[in-house]
Parts: sequence; structure tokens; C-alpha cells
Amino acid sequence: MSDVTASSASDAIGPQDLSEVRDWVTLLKPRVISLVVLTGIVGLMVAPGHLAPALAIAAVLCIALGAGAAGAINMWYDRDIDARMKRTATRPIPAGRIEPGAALAYGVGLAAASVGIMGLATNWVAAGVLALSIGFYVFVYTMWLKRRTSQNIVIGGAAGAFPPVIGWAAVTGNITLEPIILFAIIFFWTPPHFWALSLFAHADYERVGVPMLPVTHGAKETRKQVLVYTLVLLPLTLLPTLLGFAGWVYAAAAALLGAEFLRHAVLVFRDRQDAAGRSLTGDAPARKAFRYSLSYLGLLFIALAVDRMILG
Repeated sequence: MSDVTASSASDAIGPQDLSEVRDWVTLLKPRVISLVVLTGIVGLMVAPGHLAPALAIAAVLCIALGAGAAGAINMWYDRDIDARMKRTATRPIPAGRIEPGAALAYGVGLAAASVGIMGLATNWVAAGVLALSIGFYVFVYTMWLKRRTSQNIVIGGAAGAFPPVIGWAAVTGNITLEPIILFAIIFFWTPPHFWALSLFAHADYERVGVPMLPVTHGAKETRKQVLVYTLVLLPLTLLPTLLGFAGWVYAAAAALLGAEFLRHAVLVFRDRQDAAGRSLTGDAPARKAFRYSLSYLGLLFIALAVDRMILG
């Protein structure tokens, strides 16, 4: 009898079922969510005041679901160009594993649920900022800017900068200078992070007509802008200490992490290239800069959280 039961349980959840679950999770862009959740948690941690553990968990879950919802709607809208880009052709919608209408309903449902739960669990200021972040990513970046201007990622990057503001508002019910600075850090981090990616993925964007900076202004200009935005970013990361809501632990980490980010940006700028600006190294510095930029933002916000725990 036990063998039959075990066999039935095994048949009930097979590899195909697990594969389908993975596809639905993939729609949420889990790699993006990890940074979103981290920065949102730090926003919660550094905000003055206290949120009951259950409500804090609910707030973080809502931030994750809201980001995932925006990602799912983005994949629904971009399914035509995703199908023609090597980097995205295997995503669930262009690969035919999930129907577009189902993906859209999934994204809209999660978006509504995340905003509603956030409002009920914490406050409607946090819920309003969460709704703004979802709407900004979907309507401003995905539907308006992405296919129209090379500044798409500069303006659209604001969508990914909201999580610490949401976390702060969930605790305090308001928005002050401190979360705006955290917003600005992520906002100015986004262009060098994404343009490093676009340097080695420019052929995909050119193929589908997305006007990323390397496509419209060339690789040389893109490398220069990576360096310029990095130079603007680094002083911003020191503002939490200069304005008194972070201490020396964070300042030391920000300086060290920023120096390494700047080193990568300089290497991108100085990459060996031909007269037309095409990399002669396979965009090796840009690939390394992109990978480091992911670690950079995560470690920077972890340092802010550690600073708060150590120094209060």
C-alpha cells in the first residue's frame, strides 16, 4: 500500500509540473527581485520607528510581488522583441510555454494584490509608492520609453529605485530626505549597470530596433557615459554618512566599493577598440563591470544595514 501511495505522489508532481512552476517564477524576473527585495529590506531597517515582524514580512513580500508583477507585464508586452533576441528567446512567452493572456492576467493580479495587501498591512503611502513603481516600470519605461529613446534606461531606471522608499514609508508612513537619497543612489547606479550590459548585447537591441545608447550613439559614447554616471554616483553614496543617517562603517564600505566600481568604469572606457569604437576584447571589461555592478549595489545596501545594526 505504501509503495502505491509513494508512486501516486510521485506521479502527481512530475518534472513537467516542476518545469511549469519554474516558468511562472521566471515571469517574475527573480534575479531582479533579489536586489529589489534587498534594497526594500534595508529601507525598512534604516527607517526610524518599528514595524511588527509579521507586518514587516508582509511589506517585503508585497515589494517582491509588485516587482515580479511588473516583470511579468513587461515580458507580456515585450514578447515580440524577446522572441528575436538571443538573450530572451527562451523566456516562457516567446518560447510558447505560457500564453500571453495568462501572463498578463498573472501580472495584473499580482500587482493589484501586492498594492492592496501593502495598504492594509502597513499604510497607504507605502502602497501608493508601490503602485507608482509598478506603473512607472510598465507604462513609462516598458510601453513609452524603451522603444523610443536612448535615454530609456536613464528615466526608466527610476522604477527600480523605489524599493527603499517603499520600505521606509511602510515603517514611517511618510517620505523624507533619507529615502530620496537612497532612491538617487539606485537611480544613478542604473545607467552604468545597464549600459555595461548593452555594450555586449548591442547586437540584440539593434536587431529588434530598441534604441539603446550603443545602437544610437555608438560604443565610444556609451563607454564615456558609463564613466560619467559612475563619477556622479560615487559622491552620492557618501551622502548617508554626511547627512548623519549612516556612520563610518557604511562610509568605509561605500568608499572601497566605489573605488572598485570606478576602476571597472575606467577599464570599460579604456577598452581596446577599433576606429569605429567596436571592442577588440569581446567587451570583456563591460562584462566584468556588469557583473561587479550587481554585487556592488547589494553590498552597498548590506553595508548600510550593518552600519545601522552596529552603530544604531
